[in-house]
Amino acid sequence: MTSPATGSTSAPTADASDASAALVATLTADPVIAVVRAPRIPDAAALCEALAAGGIRTVELTFTTPGVGAHIARAAAAGHRVGVGTVLTADQAREAIAAGASFLVTPGLRPLVAAVAAEAGVPVVMGALTPSEVADALDLGAAAVKIFPAKTFGPGYFKDLHGPYPGAALVASGGVNATNAGAFLENGALGVCAGTDVVPPAAVEAGDWADITRRAAAFTAALAGAGVRA
Repeated sequence: MTSPATGSTSAPTADASDASAALVATLTADPVIAVVRAPRIPDAAALCEALAAGGIRTVELTFTTPGVGAHIARAAAAGHRVGVGTVLTADQAREAIAAGASFLVTPGLRPLVAAVAAEAGVPVVMGALTPSEVADALDLGAAAVKIFPAKTFGPGYFKDLHGPYPGAALVASGGVNATNAGAFLENGALGVCAGTDVVPPAAVEAGDWADITRRAAAFTAALAGAGVRA
């Protein structure tokens, strides 16, 4: 397929297509991704375990955390579903994949990241905002498109985007919390990203796993209470 951002052709491999379908199926059943942005993570496996105990089983660590590759490796080795976000370069994509990341997340359109992921058979959730950017992300082979900042444009924006892109897998990121997450899902988001509402940096740094489990459970309970997937 031709990348609108580069003019180059890089069709996803069969493995990448299968992995993308698997990620979409995962988010369909389990729509919350916990996005961890902390300067220090004392035990990534314990962090993932705490989130899972609260009902959130998909975790995105990020390249804003120093030494994130080692954290990915530790969590993945313990059997957790962990990806990595803020992937900006091909080298970062390779590092994350080598560490065991099961998916990559970009803040915007990153054709070189998409190419590395496709070659490795790893799905990408690619950042976008405008309708044109959503089209570009889909053309680059994104398994899902992360709409950021979701809170600024509101849940109705997802319904609007599904007009021209009825089959697009859209993920809401930025300002999503236990109060508004259900509205994003009700308006067509496949998944939502839970950030500091669930994983505040101070709690992560302190290794306060009980607090994080409590926060994750409150977030998923709010979705269940709203009658949407949780």
